[in-house]
Amino acid sequence: MKSQQNRVHPSRLQSGFTLLEMTLVISIIVILMGVAIKQMGGAVDFGKEVRVKADIQCLSTSLRMYNAQNGFYPTTEQGLKALVVQPTTEPRPRQWRCAFEDGKLPRDPWDCEYSFICPGKHNPKSFDIISSGPDRLPNTADDIGNWDDSSSKIN
Repeated sequence: MKSQQNRVHPSRLQSGFTLLEMTLVISIIVILMGVAIKQMGGAVDFGKEVRVKADIQCLSTSLRMYNAQNGFYPTTEQGLKALVVQPTTEPRPRQWRCAFEDGKLPRDPWDCEYSFICPGKHNPKSFDIISSGPDRLPNTADDIGNWDDSSSKIN
């Protein structure tokens, strides 16, 4: 009887996964994750474009408030920095306050500064605010700006 109790049953030997089975399952999971990440790439790009449009809208609102208080927009040379640091060059604002609580201007999703031109090339009666887009190069087809609300990219 003792010899039968020490024997391992054949069903217990087959209860685990083999290395081949584990490798196969992990490979399938990695392939599925790769496909999912590739499909989400467009959503990430769309999200970055939406963020740029929101930043441009926020900057535009701050510039309009600056204009309402002082009767003019900052010059191209003063730039968007005039929203966070009081300009010392002419025209100097009569009423100035920092437009952003943290004293920092937003940067686009590609970690570049927004460009500011006043008067604007696209908006000659006001200003242009421009993100250089994913290629980070100014004046290229992927630039995003405030010149066209329906499609903010240059064609």
